[in-house]
Amino acid sequence: MDHIDRKIIDILQKNARAPLKEIADHVFLSSPAVSARIARLESAGILSGYQAQIDAPKLGYMVKAFINLDMDPQRKPEFYPYIQQCPQVVECNCVTGDYSMLIEVLFGTTQELDQFINHLQQFGRTHTQIVFSTPVEHRGVPVSDPEEET
Repeated sequence: MDHIDRKIIDILQKNARAPLKEIADHVFLSSPAVSARIARLESAGILSGYQAQIDAPKLGYMVKAFINLDMDPQRKPEFYPYIQQCPQVVECNCVTGDYSMLIEVLFGTTQELDQFINHLQQFGRTHTQIVFSTPVEHRGVPVSDPEEET
């Protein structure tokens, strides 16, 4: 992967619907060459999908929270299927530290969040943080070459 591939990824992370011609103009290649590079990045699994960014409050999700869950590792086989079927869970990560799981959720009300936490506590102790504001929205993966920065 070269600097042109990295520039293409950067453009697509900012706007996955960017026209090939626009991308081609930015990287000084032809549209077919850009298309071939994108296809190669997709087949290599580097570009793993395209998503729409959603304004959650406009859909009624007014409460964003992060829940830390301290869970016995033996419970993972029953926890993973449970958490995967919860539509309000935006992301769930197995992490190091005082807690074993970090769960990002969206709910319409704090009462709905409270009910979810009550169910979640069957797996272990929780610690919840409700988000007041988000000064840095989710951004794409940095595409600069890590070896160039050292």
